[in-house]
Amino acid sequence: MSSTPNTSPTRLREKVRTDRGLLDALLDDVRVAHVGIVDDGGSPVVLPMALARDGDRLLLHGSTGSPWLRRAAAGADVCVTVTAVDALVVARSAFESSIHYRSAALFGRCAPVPEDDKEQALDRLTDALIPGRVGELRRPTPRELAATLVLAMPIERWSMKMSAAPPDDPPEDVAGDAWAGVVPVRRRYGDPVPAPDLGEGIPVPPSVRSLPAAPARL
Repeated sequence: MSSTPNTSPTRLREKVRTDRGLLDALLDDVRVAHVGIVDDGGSPVVLPMALARDGDRLLLHGSTGSPWLRRAAAGADVCVTVTAVDALVVARSAFESSIHYRSAALFGRCAPVPEDDKEQALDRLTDALIPGRVGELRRPTPRELAATLVLAMPIERWSMKMSAAPPDDPPEDVAGDAWAGVVPVRRRYGDPVPAPDLGEGIPVPPSVRSLPAAPARL
C-alpha cells in the first residue's frame, strides 16, 4: 500500500525553501542521489545512484539484475535525497559550527522509461555527467541497452532546506578572541589522466578538456 509522506518540515522552518527553481538548480548541481526503498522483507535500503533531471522528472539507471531497481520499477514507494555542501560555517564554538548546504527529499514512484525513449534518457544522464560527451561516443549496442534499466520519477512531492547564514554565536562568545566566519567549498575537476591502455596520439576530447575550467557537479 502506498503511503503519502508529510513533506512539511517540523524543525528549522526558516531554512525551508518552496521555490521550484531552487530545487531544479540543486538537482542540476549534484550528480549523486541516495535512493531509499523498503525491500521485500520490510527492511530499508538506501542506494547511491547517479541522477539527472529531465524537465519535470528524475532519471535513474542501473543494471537490470538489481533487485532493488526492479522493485522500484514495479511501483514501490521511493525516497530520493540529494545534498550539496557549499561552505563550512566556522563559529566560535563547536556547538554553533555548521555547514552551508542545500538538501532535498523527493517522494514518489518510479516507472521504467519506455524502450523507444531509453537511449535518449541515457544520453541525458551521460551529458549530465560530462556535457557534450554523447556526441563523442559510439551509440550503445542492443545488448548494452537490454542490460540497463532506466527509471523516471515525476518531481511532484518534495521538501527542501537551505542553510546560508553566518555564524550565530551568543554575545559572550562574540566578545571573545576566537575567529569566526565562513569558508566556501569550491569543487573543481583536476587535469585528465589518460587510461593506461590509451592508444598513442589520441587527444583529450573537448568535453573532457573543458571540465577543469567548470565547477564540479558531484
